[in-house]
Amino acid sequence: MGARLPALLVLCLVAGSATAHRLSPAFFGLSEIEPNTFQVRWKVSISGGLADAMQPQVPADCEVVGAVRTYAVEDARIDHGRISCDEPLPGKLVEVNGLAATQTDVLLRVDYLDGSSFTHRLVPESPNVVIPEEAGALDVAATYLVLGVEHILLGIDHLLFVLALLLLVRGLGRLIVTVTAFTVAHSITLGAATLGFVNVPIAPVEATIALSILFVAMELARGGGADTGGSATAAAGPGADATTDQTSDAAARPGAHPAPGSGTGASLTTRFPWIVAFTFGLLHGFGFAGALSAVGLPESAIPLALLFFNVGVELGQLMFIAAVLVLGWGLRYLAVPIPRFSARLSAYVIGSVAAFWVFERTASVI
Repeated sequence: MGARLPALLVLCLVAGSATAHRLSPAFFGLSEIEPNTFQVRWKVSISGGLADAMQPQVPADCEVVGAVRTYAVEDARIDHGRISCDEPLPGKLVEVNGLAATQTDVLLRVDYLDGSSFTHRLVPESPNVVIPEEAGALDVAATYLVLGVEHILLGIDHLLFVLALLLLVRGLGRLIVTVTAFTVAHSITLGAATLGFVNVPIAPVEATIALSILFVAMELARGGGADTGGSATAAAGPGADATTDQTSDAAARPGAHPAPGSGTGASLTTRFPWIVAFTFGLLHGFGFAGALSAVGLPESAIPLALLFFNVGVELGQLMFIAAVLVLGWGLRYLAVPIPRFSARLSAYVIGSVAAFWVFERTASVI
């Protein structure tokens, strides 16, 4: 029961911004093509006025060579150009003008001819950085860890799927197994797609991810969720096992109908949620890979960047799950009255948002 109000509170926030998530940072890349000569790529979101507000600054003793090509792809403006520097880039200050006045960040990556690279995350509080003489692995790990956390916490579609699983799954043990299955699955496809072993168009994947959320929401609406009084034992908090036991006792009485998810009348999703989590987790992994491809990986540290991006995704996912569970436990201890229809309403809200995404993303594919 305690899972219902937290779900509704989360959904109130979600419904206000029901849009697909794209990895938000701008990208500032410098690739050395000749000694002290760099190909420059600047990519920034157009929406919110970011493209007009931010502009990368050419390092001291460097100048733009030739024309700068500018074009738009979906919601992003991309600039391509070339700079030539009098001296090596290490030791020079790289800055993005206007970043301090925004709420976004910039992924800076410098690739050198010798195969080494430097990766750093510029933020409004620190919009510049001095390129070090020798780049360390710590910058790569920290940068992609934060990117992974940001992606999952700002990825409303992924969070809706996880929230639906929280409402659907009964018992802490089953919840752990289900979340683990989801984690293993999307880690597999994230790695495979990022390393180039498989290549799946992102637009159909995004549409299918929306369909996966709709599918789980339908399972909730059919009665696999909290309306039965025994759902999401972990989310309901300490003492929820008593409710589950009462439900089981009631189901055992002669003439009683089996509780959803507790007997032969239960759907495959309710009885084996980890199977559904693993199957759809494979799709979500392709979605993570699509977002990661938008900023790319440093050539000299692809395994490290991929590992810490994935770790960041898992940390963000666990943070979200913990927040929902703690909120549920808190409301239970405070004895906050929760309407019986709240879980079913949650299913309808999740399903409505997911259905909107299905039509929107399918239209973009067509």
